[in-house]
Amino acid sequence: MLSRNPCILKCLRRLFRLGQSLIPWSLSIRQLAASNHLPLRSKLEYFAALTVVTVLGTIPRGAALAASQVVAWATFHCSKRLRRIADRNLKLALPELDAAAREQIVRGVFANLGRLLAEFCQLPKLNAQNVSGLVIYDGYENFGNALALGKGVLFLTAHYGAWELCPYAHALYGHPLKFVVRPIDNPLVDQLVNRYRIGSGNQVIEKRNSLKEILVTLKRGEAVGILIDQNTFREAGVFAPFFRVPACTTTSLATIAMRTGAAIVPGVLIWDEHLRKHRLRFEPAVSLVETGNPQEDILANTTRCNQVLEDLVRKHPDQWFWVHRRWKTRPEGEPELY
Repeated sequence: MLSRNPCILKCLRRLFRLGQSLIPWSLSIRQLAASNHLPLRSKLEYFAALTVVTVLGTIPRGAALAASQVVAWATFHCSKRLRRIADRNLKLALPELDAAAREQIVRGVFANLGRLLAEFCQLPKLNAQNVSGLVIYDGYENFGNALALGKGVLFLTAHYGAWELCPYAHALYGHPLKFVVRPIDNPLVDQLVNRYRIGSGNQVIEKRNSLKEILVTLKRGEAVGILIDQNTFREAGVFAPFFRVPACTTTSLATIAMRTGAAIVPGVLIWDEHLRKHRLRFEPAVSLVETGNPQEDILANTTRCNQVLEDLVRKHPDQWFWVHRRWKTRPEGEPELY
């Protein structure tokens, strides 16, 4: 009779799900122990990451979000260096803000990173049937119309909102894509993160060997996600304005678009506090400049992409990754900013 008690059945189901989640965890621990070629530090980092994603992924989403905010609060107070970088960036980008306004944004940035952590750990619970309860489209027609042209789509995105959830949800809605990532330095953590990323049907392209695969994907009329909001080396980028400050930005997006005719469609995931949902917002395709001068066109088109991202960041400044040294690489002869 006890087995028919709704409360007991509910507890048994939760225990069963916990056991299922611990199976891959225990397998990964055995793989970890067998990785004799890796230093102890890498193994400890992996063990910590595996524990976090397992625990936050097993508990209910509400509890995971609450726990991640505690982590975010602690990280904010312990990470003086990251707070200093974020404050410096805000002084450069939004000089009109006073110290109190900057601190409020920085606190929001850490809260957003906590939300990102929780949503990432909860990814395996999402499917085509329940994704709409968490992520809704905003401006999907901008992506759909570009894809219908048949030349592929370059999904221009950024470290904005819960960015790992962005392509995951898009795939669950029936639009899997490939996206370019820089491998994480710890190969075990990299494998763990990528295992979560591809759970909805997406595929990862490593940045160092990406061009050929990107071109093949676009030729098939499919989509490729590329993030261009981080600093790059002078040899790999151009200095395009971002918040009126020259920012060394990768030329890959503009170059590939000009070469293939693929549309550049900006899209980010925005947390809507009122709805308590994420909005996957697609902006209209970027109108490309084509004057016949490749170098000038690359700079002009990269500048247009930066402008779109800047406009999005201005709308929700606490949801962008201000703790990154975006303006680290400087034009020849200019002083360092950090």
